[in-house]
Amino acid sequence: MKAIEITKAGEMQLVEREMPQMAAGEILLKLKYVGFCGSDLSTYLGKNPLVQYPRIPGHEISAVIEKIGDAVPDSFTVGQSVTVVPYTNCGQCTSCKQKRFNACRYNQTLGVQRDGAMAEYITVPWQKVLKDEALSDVQLALVEPMTVGFHAVDNGKVTDLDTVMIFGCGMIGSGAIVRAKLRGATVVAVDIDDSKLAIAQQLGADYVINSKDQILHEELEKITNGDGPTVVIEAAGNPITYKSAIEEVAFAGRVVCIGYAGNEVAFPTKLWVQKEMEIMGSRNANPTDFEAVMKYLKQSSLDENVLISRTVEPEQAPQAMKDWSEAPGKILKILVKF
Repeated sequence: MKAIEITKAGEMQLVEREMPQMAAGEILLKLKYVGFCGSDLSTYLGKNPLVQYPRIPGHEISAVIEKIGDAVPDSFTVGQSVTVVPYTNCGQCTSCKQKRFNACRYNQTLGVQRDGAMAEYITVPWQKVLKDEALSDVQLALVEPMTVGFHAVDNGKVTDLDTVMIFGCGMIGSGAIVRAKLRGATVVAVDIDDSKLAIAQQLGADYVINSKDQILHEELEKITNGDGPTVVIEAAGNPITYKSAIEEVAFAGRVVCIGYAGNEVAFPTKLWVQKEMEIMGSRNANPTDFEAVMKYLKQSSLDENVLISRTVEPEQAPQAMKDWSEAPGKILKILVKF
């Protein structure tokens, strides 16, 4: 079968791999679309410390059930359209015991610690397969990347009384914008790319700020009457936005961190203490986040194609990844169509 492999940093190619062998309790999936994630870009650039090469990337999945193994519930049938929860969980660590499976100490994500879904076929334990015939193949491929932003909003305990500022309007930030609006919050989207800010407005952002062209603090002062946003979600992974999140969040506010900054971040502990702010991480997503995104995609009037920058064939994937690596700020989502 065809598979897309990151052979080493800066090198991606189309390869032939053996068909996966299906074990008891597993389902064989035929891939329809797989999205490139920011973690795949980091792997391609040689900046992902969790990856060993060669690696098949991909964990944003749209597929159909090709074959069903033994010991799989009868509710799964051949031909069903599905997506996949791409994380493992051990069930025994402190996170799992609290049912926070997304933060499992021993998690292995498809395409990161183990080979992913950029191939014609994969096998998956039935417990990780989510079926929904009402969603299109493209929508199913957008579920997982949107769940990460949904989960961050959940961690931030966002309500309709909050003003939520979101740093970074990529795919994860887009999910956070959608979820915060569904919670009834006032949403401020911040980025340095006007095209992404235009999409943020289509997703429901009440205010957009280009922090390259506008003075962030002054704009927030006007929007919040000098109080600052009650919740800040950092989805840019930049030391500058990490520091701004601490500086701009309201007193007694919450800062939720999704992005990985490339360098260590120093900030004044005085603000942390004086504001009595909560600073928390947000990793992956839980099953309820998947349910919420799937419900949103079924009920929303949004044309999900606004979230997709390019759709390519497997043969075009290496060039698409090279293009993304050279202009990362211009790409929201690349889908590979199998």
